[in-house]
Amino acid sequence: MKILLKNGRIIDPVTGIDKVSDILIVDGIIQEIGAVSSGKGMEVHDLNGKIIAPGFIDMHVHLREPGFEYKETIETGCRSALAGGFTAVCCMPNTDPPIDDAAIVRQIIERSKNVGDGVVDVYPVGAATKKREGQQLSPMMELAEAGAVAFSDDGAPIARADVMRRALEYAGMIGKPVIQHAEDTCLTRGGAMHEGFVSTSLGMPPMPAAAEDIMIARDIELVEAYRSPYHVAHLSTRGAVQLVRTAKNKGLPVTCEATPHHFTLTDESVRSFDTNTKMNPPLRELADVEAVKEGLRDGTIDVIASDHAPHSYDDKEVEYNRAPFGIVGLETAIGLAYTELVLTGLLPVDEMIRKFSTNPRKILRLPTISLTTGEPANITIIDPEKEWIVDIQKFKSKSKNSPFHGRRLRGKAVGVVNHGILAHSN
Repeated sequence: MKILLKNGRIIDPVTGIDKVSDILIVDGIIQEIGAVSSGKGMEVHDLNGKIIAPGFIDMHVHLREPGFEYKETIETGCRSALAGGFTAVCCMPNTDPPIDDAAIVRQIIERSKNVGDGVVDVYPVGAATKKREGQQLSPMMELAEAGAVAFSDDGAPIARADVMRRALEYAGMIGKPVIQHAEDTCLTRGGAMHEGFVSTSLGMPPMPAAAEDIMIARDIELVEAYRSPYHVAHLSTRGAVQLVRTAKNKGLPVTCEATPHHFTLTDESVRSFDTNTKMNPPLRELADVEAVKEGLRDGTIDVIASDHAPHSYDDKEVEYNRAPFGIVGLETAIGLAYTELVLTGLLPVDEMIRKFSTNPRKILRLPTISLTTGEPANITIIDPEKEWIVDIQKFKSKSKNSPFHGRRLRGKAVGVVNHGILAHSN
């Protein structure tokens, strides 16, 4: 199988390449980069004006299988990832049963290989504690041997300090990060949105920013003591950004991610009472959004991840306080990042690519993806000039719970290459 990508702008943060050239892929391996003439038996694609980047990975996705297949399945989630331009996703363990058993890890990986052509790789994140109850550690070694790339109780924090300490110690020995959903639930219990002027004016039960900051501050103290890799999921407050920045300046193994909705929307959106503006962490104030953007700009925030959280129409079509947290994000992540970060001059496009591709793989200790001769072809193709309007009815995800319906964006993935297959995002 020969695939020739012609006239694309190759941008690779690993090698520092940024040039217009051709890439010849033979049997899934990059055979040549340069001026390549088309020949017999080649599948040729003219990518003039398109960006060829190392394959994007979303390290925070909820595929809902097993247990909640009415919201999403591995198959529909992978279709959504492909439509969004991702060659890999990491699925979180808040399933039923949770991903706290090696057999479930293996089942998810095998299931993903049999979805479509297996273009999208699925890397399970194992539960940090049994049943995600935060009391006893899960069998981390067995989960890692089965293929788990990290440990988390996402959807809930690892609340007990002694349990987090042990999780860090064991995960550190295995060489895997602990991913924390940073929330002191004693402060947020019963809350529906960010605590501030808007929540007061709407009479909504609040979720203070301090709940996130306190948990991260505690965890960083443990990281300083035990020096194990620690990753903050969906960071959202200005206090959290500063805590991570300080930890990095100390040389601690602390990393973090931000979602497109947390650098795009504020709590003012909740005034619509659209339950698709309800997520956890909640949408914050403008000052928090600006702090997250600055964290992305200065490198404090390593990764952009969607926190793709599908819910059915019936789940979300209820009173705001009763609605579940979460929105889908795989199919809008690249467009939102390009529109809000690159077009505004906040990030150069190679830095956006780094946060979607190179950095998450480094954090998860996955093989580095590089657009280099002799390397496997793992590629995301982006049309930076593509203007489009978000239409939830065109989503490949089983769920449509997005607050971005009708939003005009620029920049869209048009295809991916993985395992020797070129797949169009549409």
